[in-house]
Amino acid sequence: MTESMAQDVPHNCGLYGGESYGDGELVFAYYVTGHGFGHATRVVEVARHLCAAGHEVYIVTGAPEFVFKRDIPSSRLHIRKVLLDSGAVQSDALTVDCQASLEQYYRTAVENREVLLALEVDWLKSIRANLVVSDIVPIACRAAARAGVPSICVSNFSWDFIYSEYVTVAGKHHQSIVWQIAEDYSNALFLIRLPGYSPMPAFRDVIDVPLVVRTARRSRQQVRKDLGVDEVVKVLLLNFGGQDARWSLKNENLPPGWLCWVCGAPAEQELGNKFMRMDRDSYVPDLLAASDCMLGKIGYGTFSEALSCKKAFIFVRRDHFNEEPFLRKMLELNRGGVEMNRRDFLSGRWGPYLERALVIKPTYAGSLDGGKVAATLLKNAARGEAYTIKPDLQQSGARRLRDAIIFGFQLQAHPGRVDDIPDWYVPSRTRLDLLPEVKTNDIEVLKQQNGPLTREIQVDDFDILEGDLHGLADTALFLRTLARLDEEGDVRASDLAEKPQERERLAAGGLFRWEDDVVVARAPGRLDVMGGIADYSGSLVLQMPIKEACHVALQRSPPGKQRLWKHIMARHAAKGLGARPVVCIVSFGSDKVNRAPTFDMDISDFFDSSDEPITYEAAHKYFEHDASQKWAAYVAGTILVLMREIGVRFNDSMSILISSAVPEGKGVSSSAALEVATMSAIAAAYGLNISPRELAVLCQKVENHIVGTPCGVMDQMASACGEANKLLAMVCQQAEVQEHVNIPSHVQFWGIDSGIRHSVGGADYGSVRLGAFMGRRIIQAKASNILDRLQVSGTNGDADDADLHSLMQDAEEKYLCNIPPHRLEAHYTSSLPETMRGEEFTKVYGNHNDPFTKIIPSKSYTIQVPAAHPIYENFRVKSFAVLLTAAATDAQLEALGELMFQSHHSYSKCGLDSHGTNRLVALVRRMKQKAKPDTATLFGAKITGGGCGGTVCVIGRPGIESSSNIYEV
Repeated sequence: MTESMAQDVPHNCGLYGGESYGDGELVFAYYVTGHGFGHATRVVEVARHLCAAGHEVYIVTGAPEFVFKRDIPSSRLHIRKVLLDSGAVQSDALTVDCQASLEQYYRTAVENREVLLALEVDWLKSIRANLVVSDIVPIACRAAARAGVPSICVSNFSWDFIYSEYVTVAGKHHQSIVWQIAEDYSNALFLIRLPGYSPMPAFRDVIDVPLVVRTARRSRQQVRKDLGVDEVVKVLLLNFGGQDARWSLKNENLPPGWLCWVCGAPAEQELGNKFMRMDRDSYVPDLLAASDCMLGKIGYGTFSEALSCKKAFIFVRRDHFNEEPFLRKMLELNRGGVEMNRRDFLSGRWGPYLERALVIKPTYAGSLDGGKVAATLLKNAARGEAYTIKPDLQQSGARRLRDAIIFGFQLQAHPGRVDDIPDWYVPSRTRLDLLPEVKTNDIEVLKQQNGPLTREIQVDDFDILEGDLHGLADTALFLRTLARLDEEGDVRASDLAEKPQERERLAAGGLFRWEDDVVVARAPGRLDVMGGIADYSGSLVLQMPIKEACHVALQRSPPGKQRLWKHIMARHAAKGLGARPVVCIVSFGSDKVNRAPTFDMDISDFFDSSDEPITYEAAHKYFEHDASQKWAAYVAGTILVLMREIGVRFNDSMSILISSAVPEGKGVSSSAALEVATMSAIAAAYGLNISPRELAVLCQKVENHIVGTPCGVMDQMASACGEANKLLAMVCQQAEVQEHVNIPSHVQFWGIDSGIRHSVGGADYGSVRLGAFMGRRIIQAKASNILDRLQVSGTNGDADDADLHSLMQDAEEKYLCNIPPHRLEAHYTSSLPETMRGEEFTKVYGNHNDPFTKIIPSKSYTIQVPAAHPIYENFRVKSFAVLLTAAATDAQLEALGELMFQSHHSYSKCGLDSHGTNRLVALVRRMKQKAKPDTATLFGAKITGGGCGGTVCVIGRPGIESSSNIYEV
């Protein structure tokens, strides 16, 4: 997977104490990533300073030569057209294809890796390079090390961090690409880090520099004069890389008195007469300085130039690009960003956003000489000036990245490395970190004001008309947050405030009419103690509600009374519509998971031309259109399910605020908590009498049919039906709750976050589920064949009646878990293939009869292990439930722990493990083994939920020593 770092580290370069090059001419090999022009434009800023100082610069790139030659008219600049990485493959200007990106990188930089390395080593030696600079090509650092040349990276992000999310979507078989990239980066001496940076744990050390940015060369007046545009005309600069020729750029997109300059418009794209096509080689900073605002997608080039010109940047989010939230946040902190949702962009409803852009006053006051600073650092490094690397960071890049992920680098600070990610990206250390601006001592304040957290707890500024707090501190804090929002909802006042407000809080502040009722609902996440992915095969599962919960506040309003955002009013005006029911949603904590903080839709969007509720398939396509707003399907989808399943007609508007402390992507059912809390709030607001079980089943329909995630029902059942300090025992065959199992006083469960993001919508979970359903179909066919053979041979009478009955059941069995392990081994294991291609399966067996997954003919599926897992897991869960009622002995805890270890091993055999979760389970096992006889405190651990990361469940004794051991793990 990775190569030994030691063999490649150059020991003869200046930074390692070798020869110093003095003040003479230096040779730089500057590698530029193949992703977008933004990298090329910032390389120009550094390279022109190097050339101006008399040094030779060889740029290795796949970008057009004119991008560099236009701005550096020097004979010392040399362009070598070679592409050594592929960046992110985009299916369109706003959408990244995760699978294709990883596959393209593999073909570009992995498949012929040794050949590429040999060519680069020879070339570096041939030009006698003094220093390799990489922005941010991984293999360049490896080639430099092999050539005995030092290397330095210059960037605001690295591809290991970007691709780590793609692996979650595309499947962990691509994980080796991420590790190899990190290992390549680890050969660099240090990183020159640009503003707006994301976590880059693969680098040994870091030097921060100011913005590396192109600046305007001509005045606003001169540019406008040359283009024949009067000073009083408002000008929008449309600057999208990879612009789609099908985009509609019509005059009605712009308010009266506006023009639009269009960069990079395809020749075949039709433009209205208010749109001016700019030349290919137009100097964008000049155009931006002469315009009033810019519309585009966020990348380093557009972001840095907007900041430097102090122009408002109206942006449309891209799907699956991890660099964006960091740049977006820096824009927000400098009052420079206005977000336009994709639907309004594509439909041409730009007016409200342009008006907003004219109001805000960007405040960036930082230095703009990052190019010069970076060039100086590179010259000094090439001359051999010593640079000390921190000893504690001298480890392989892959190991550093792995540790960074395991310790939650993507969502929390790495201990000892907090300076490596921006302050805003580090959530608070409380379990309520998604409640914005909640102080860590708020719970203590509540206790001081109200005494113990009982049902009588009071919340200032709120009259509780019905229901109570049930002594829940998080609910009290949520109500206090609501009470504060009324003071924060004036957007224009926020423009004058000393510190800019987060967009989600501004939107929330203008969401409710505070004189009217607001319904608040709470639903907890859950810890999967036993059962997990066997739920879709009908297993018994044991689920425990956790303290972390999702809160939803909902207000029902007549359409004419609802507080609406300006772009909604503009949408209705454009269609000539009066007041109509609208759903407005605000979600706190959006920055931490890179989603849009707001969503809105007309409820009429859920009706077809016959005034009937649309199909689930149509709803899935509706929300699938924009990944940054796809999260709204979990919320608004509950409305359509209630329409279709129980015939509710919604004629009023809804304003919904979401604040969830259930961490996303950690396997603790954040989505189920969101669905259950939302549907509970709607049911309360509209007086719907829905039982907890029925509500859970309806919420599963949201996830299966509208979101499109092939999950079982246990998550929703645990959130809707679970009880505190008890395990919900449920058979996942029509969601049948057996009982609530008391957790014995001598037993405690913990959940430990592996730091690795998990997704039941990911490729690995779906493949294992497919394998289980394919296995069930093969078992049905095998049972039918045995019965047919017995009938043909006339030996039915010789067969045991019980065996015949079992075979008949198996031939029609809907749930694998109804087949006991002994029957699997006696009749079916030998018939289950280890793997089978999709086309072969469908040819022999037809349909696999799972409505939520689809067989890909060309793909090979593992069948034997995924089919066996739920059968054995069901037996383990039943044994676990019985053992919980046994006498309180070490033997009982040992047996419970062993069942959890077995469950984890079975997940691993299915391919649903991860390095982080395996490591945590191994640490628990090691701690148990190290304990002296009769002194063990931890007894077992297992991965939970859908696997492939997320949370590990641990069983042990309660007490201080156990908690200490958990913290040690």
